Amino acid sequence: MNLANRISITRIILVPFFVAAIVYSEFAVALIIFIVCIISDALDGYIARSRGQRTQLGSLLDPIADKLLLVSGFISLSMVSSLPANLRFPPYVPLIIVSRDALIILGCMVIYLLKGSVDIKPTALGKATTFFQMISILGILLSFTYSSILWNIAVALTIISGLDYLRIGSRMVNESS
Repeated sequence: MNLANRISITRIILVPFFVAAIVYSEFAVALIIFIVCIISDALDGYIARSRGQRTQLGSLLDPIADKLLLVSGFISLSMVSSLPANLRFPPYVPLIIVSRDALIILGCMVIYLLKGSVDIKPTALGKATTFFQMISILGILLSFTYSSILWNIAVALTIISGLDYLRIGSRMVNESS
């Protein structure tokens, strides 16, 4: 197993510690873990590209690590009662984010069943969505007063990118017919 994949696995292993830090109101610890995960996300991609270590396993592990971290963060930070209401995600935020991700996974399964393979690359819009989702969680962990601006941008991008992936998936299904 190459270094980039080991870094992705480490990110996955850190997710329960991130959630535990939130649940126990250790927000400074949660912030440190989250920042380590963000840096390691960039690092594993850089290592894989620069060393020619891109693998099929890595192409699965990286988005899984991202989704586990982000979904866990959104759900945890919407439920923790030790944060003031203006620094908690309203229930609609994790609901929209989880729904979009579930629909993308379902769409990939349908495409796989119809075509025998799935090759969907992240779009610029999808990457912008992930960026704003990460910034939204950082805003909460840093007690940024105007965090709602960040998470509303993240929600809007989540919906728009979800529709974009639906368009891409529909085109792929139609091409296989």
